[in-house]
Amino acid sequence: MKMTLNYPPVWLAGFMVLTWDLAMAYAPWGEVALWLGRALIAAGLLLAIWSVVQFRKARTTVIPHQEPDALVQTGPYRLSRNPIYVADLAILAGWSLTLGTPLGLLLVIPFALVLERLFIRPEEARLAVALGTAYTEYRSRVRRWV
Repeated sequence: MKMTLNYPPVWLAGFMVLTWDLAMAYAPWGEVALWLGRALIAAGLLLAIWSVVQFRKARTTVIPHQEPDALVQTGPYRLSRNPIYVADLAILAGWSLTLGTPLGLLLVIPFALVLERLFIRPEEARLAVALGTAYTEYRSRVRRWV
């Protein structure tokens, strides 16, 4: 089995390091947004945990590169097809606010593009093949992000 580090949490960690680097160079907000940042991180973590619980209940994989066994439409998946990725974006934004760097917020956009291109599009293709009409109907009712 080939070992790869191409997983969303690895990308999130990389973007968090970039945000840290930006904060070391430019953090004019200081602790002004500290609590808002912490609240966003906490909300992101709670959303991610809630989302993973829904996968476990459906007895399907949460691993992006694996084949799905079921379509999860409960919990946060009623509102977003990708709540774990929304959680990742919230965590990154919260991290930037916690560090006091507005430039870090700009990294949310390229991180969202990485998630979409490397993970969401391939996942959606696998879901369409594996789950057919059920996924097509779900996709027509529930937005990709929020």
